[in-house]
Amino acid sequence: MKRITLLLAVLFVLGLTSDMLAQSKTREQMIDEIAAKRKELDKLEQEFLDVPDSDRVEFAQLLAQPHTGLIRLLPRDKFDTEGYKKLPRAITLRGGGAYYSFAQLTHEYGFGSDISLDQDRLLVGFAGFDFGMIVQVSDQSLDDLSSENPCVRALMEYLPPKLESAIRTEQQRFAQGTTIDDIKLKSSVPVDIGATYLLRSISYDTSDVLVGFKVVRKDSDGSLILAWKLLNRFSVPKAVRSKPEAVSLVTRHTKLQNKG
Repeated sequence: MKRITLLLAVLFVLGLTSDMLAQSKTREQMIDEIAAKRKELDKLEQEFLDVPDSDRVEFAQLLAQPHTGLIRLLPRDKFDTEGYKKLPRAITLRGGGAYYSFAQLTHEYGFGSDISLDQDRLLVGFAGFDFGMIVQVSDQSLDDLSSENPCVRALMEYLPPKLESAIRTEQQRFAQGTTIDDIKLKSSVPVDIGATYLLRSISYDTSDVLVGFKVVRKDSDGSLILAWKLLNRFSVPKAVRSKPEAVSLVTRHTKLQNKG
């Protein structure tokens, strides 16, 4: 009994000593520890997002070409806590690793993201004036995607509008699905493992790219491995915003006409 009491007393003293040492840290030391932990976490998250070496070996011929790559997309419904508040915060990277920018080569959301994975669908166009289109071309390989391909040509010849009203119209049109040159286009499509897709992502004041990509596989956590190839980088689109006074004049003119 005495030994147990002594042991408890020792543990109590050690606990007090630990608390005292923790309290004796300066705020500068604490912020340095936070920075070190965050750096360690960033490294671990990057490893979680990385593509296995076996995939790099398989697509070595593609990766030897310029403007190509292999990426992993995490499912937004599982890892992006900003979009799904009830989920535990597992990935601290903004966007939860569910987004990727082919122009900026980053997973972090907010830098002109071109593609996203959410609930087994691939999407384009996420904020502001941004929009785009995706089409599946399953019978094509990435090497077959040239300007002679009808789908490539249709997406390459598309001209983004400049006026705000026209941009909003296009956002709705591609969200609902539309047809250009007999090719059905939409801003989101279901995931089809092994399929090849074309994507045109238009991000005003940031980038405008045409990309071909293949869904290589789906891993156990729901993430996708994509092999991609940049087919064209267009000039950065600029939007002409509607002026409030112009809208007011148009509204006033319409009211006068209705009265007449």
